[in-house]
Amino acid sequence: MTRTSPRRRRTVAAAALTALALAAVACGSDDSSSDTTAAPATSEAGGGIDAARCDTNKAAGKITYSSSFDFAAAASIVDVVVAKDKGYFDDLCLDVDLVPGFSTSNYPLVTAGTAQFSSAGNFTEILNFSQTGGEYVAFVNYGKEPIEALVTPESGATQLEQLDGKTIGVKGDLPPSIVALLAEHGLSRGTDYKEILLDGFDPVSQLASGIDALPVYKSNEPGQLDRAGVSYHLFDPATDDIPGTFGILYTSKDFYAEHPTVVEDFARAALKGMEDAIADPAGAVKLSVARIDAAGNQNYLTEEGETFRWKQELQAVLDSTPEGQPVGLIDPDVFRAEYDAYVAAGVWPDGAPAFTESFATGPAAAAYGSDGKVIWP
Repeated sequence: MTRTSPRRRRTVAAAALTALALAAVACGSDDSSSDTTAAPATSEAGGGIDAARCDTNKAAGKITYSSSFDFAAAASIVDVVVAKDKGYFDDLCLDVDLVPGFSTSNYPLVTAGTAQFSSAGNFTEILNFSQTGGEYVAFVNYGKEPIEALVTPESGATQLEQLDGKTIGVKGDLPPSIVALLAEHGLSRGTDYKEILLDGFDPVSQLASGIDALPVYKSNEPGQLDRAGVSYHLFDPATDDIPGTFGILYTSKDFYAEHPTVVEDFARAALKGMEDAIADPAGAVKLSVARIDAAGNQNYLTEEGETFRWKQELQAVLDSTPEGQPVGLIDPDVFRAEYDAYVAAGVWPDGAPAFTESFATGPAAAAYGSDGKVIWP
């Protein structure tokens, strides 16, 4: 059973999601929020941008993007994969190398300059890692709602209030959006439910282990449970209007200051890749799976699983994008709402990190024309 409530729908999603469903069957910063960025001047030099900008971008040298979870078909990963494989970075004179990574392991790499770009799980994650000495700039945000959910066994809780005194299994930590969701239903972390650390990443065995609830990514574990024939109840923070974000591209404050055109054009290419991933989701999944397999597929990802993942994340991206806006824009109010809600919910019992304007609105905003399409030279 899935708890749902009416949410914004974007009709542009219909054709893309239908195509993806058919594919599934077939495969069984301190920057001011008012900053602005000019679109690149166009000519035939360097694949379409003017010679001066091309030279500026080339001067940055090799640019490394480290993904947040292998090359999964997820927002802020699949768009970069498509952009790379279709030559969009090359068109903008960017020498980009993609390497598989893991979200929380990438922050020190970006701080040190070992990687120039990466993907954040949410804005809260950026704030948390900003307390360890790094300064970051989010410049694209696809998902403006939480991507996490909470599942209970079929015979378990059908209302969140029934988890009072129960046990929640966690992989590493309880996601902030789930802490806020439980708080919304009168359950405070540390007093009203117990948390136990789980081993591994198999939701089937974890849900059968005797725990009363399991945090999941809506775009991953529910698909695994469905394919295994496991019934469950799913509680979605988005349906309770819990603020949140996912699918964020970011860089370091220093790199943005030193190479603004590189950040601007990386955003433009990634957003162009996202346009393609929306228009042809099955094709985007195939590109992701090809890179997953080429990199060794250490996480045992499958085309069926990645098809499910991109279908769910694409729907969440489109649902959470305000009507009339293109995907990926930075909205400072969304970040602030996330932070304020999580402070109120007690996500940081020992003290919340300071809210910093670790974002720039200019790169994504300037990538789009008045027609809502990416301006492409």
